[in-house]
Amino acid sequence: MSYTFDFPIQRRGTDSAKWSYYGPDALPMWVADMDFVSPQPILDALQARVAQGVFGYGSDPDALRTVLVDRMQRLYGWAIQQEQIVFLPGLVCGLNVVSRAVGTPGDGVLVTTPVYPPFLSAPINQQRVVHAAPLAQHVTGKRLHYTVDFDAMAGAIQHNTRLFILCNPHNPTGVAYSRAELTRMAELCEANDLVICSDEIHCDLMLDGAKHIPIASLSPAIAQRTVTLMAPSKTFNIPGLGASFAIVPNPALRKQVEHAALGIVPHLNILGVIAAEAAYTQCDAWLQALLVYLQQNRDFAVNYIEEYFPDIKVTCPDATYLLWLDCRDAGIKGNAQKFFLEQAHVAVNDGKIFGDDGDGFVRLNFGCPRATLVAGLEQMRQALAKQNA
Repeated sequence: MSYTFDFPIQRRGTDSAKWSYYGPDALPMWVADMDFVSPQPILDALQARVAQGVFGYGSDPDALRTVLVDRMQRLYGWAIQQEQIVFLPGLVCGLNVVSRAVGTPGDGVLVTTPVYPPFLSAPINQQRVVHAAPLAQHVTGKRLHYTVDFDAMAGAIQHNTRLFILCNPHNPTGVAYSRAELTRMAELCEANDLVICSDEIHCDLMLDGAKHIPIASLSPAIAQRTVTLMAPSKTFNIPGLGASFAIVPNPALRKQVEHAALGIVPHLNILGVIAAEAAYTQCDAWLQALLVYLQQNRDFAVNYIEEYFPDIKVTCPDATYLLWLDCRDAGIKGNAQKFFLEQAHVAVNDGKIFGDDGDGFVRLNFGCPRATLVAGLEQMRQALAKQNA
């Protein structure tokens, strides 16, 4: 079967937050929400469930548990048990639940920045303190690349740090961490008795044939101190259906997580369960085609930015559909996100929300039809050219 991702979808005038938040004149290239129709098997499964016509309370999704156990073994050689899976309505919910579950109010949570904004807000929401360790930035020409600064990470750990929240693949830098890097992070957490919460929501979006490595799969000892968060939402473009999961091999830690969610976190949406099961059992071919398209979009965007965006540096991500642009030397007066919104009519994410070291950066989503990507980049190029004229 052939797949096309070039077909434009009319999302204006729908309930799309992405397409309505910045108004009718802005081309949205910000939130991590792709402009592609979800795979047909998901649509078929949802339509069949809707046709049944009754939407009462669902039971525990045992079939989905079986699918997830098989998937972890098949993709990563990681043996988990069904009872180790805790279902959640979203990854941000998971970050908050784990921040609440580990330690007590006033304790510290280690993060590496710049990072997805809920990594910074979830600990605060749960009366914890963020202990931030900046990633190391490397520049080659106009290319950006980030690595873990292990000295900074070790230095950020304090006597009351209890939890490390890892983002792998990393958002917004697009780095997919190697086994060696994950091992060093895990060893540091072991040495300081930190629980690891690993957000791996982008793990299916690996580019260039790269393979994802769950940090919990490194060893049984690391698994015992790790909560792994995953979801089909980013991969198959179903975030609005609210279905994700945590894998928690340690029974005591799992009980803490379940207790933190008790009475607050709802059960999975029944349509989300249907979509997740279809995604993970019937959509591998669609996903492989998507990865080819995303890789082509990435290469086009990176090359375009390097050629036409004066003094702006850009990442070339190992994974995700997100670019991270350093606009600090581009001569933009004021905030870069505001400049592109007002002068180019393109909505990108403001880097400041990813931490202090994101100031002067923007994040751009290239998970869209090529024509949309070309239009957005061209509007940004023209705005930069006009300011520099």
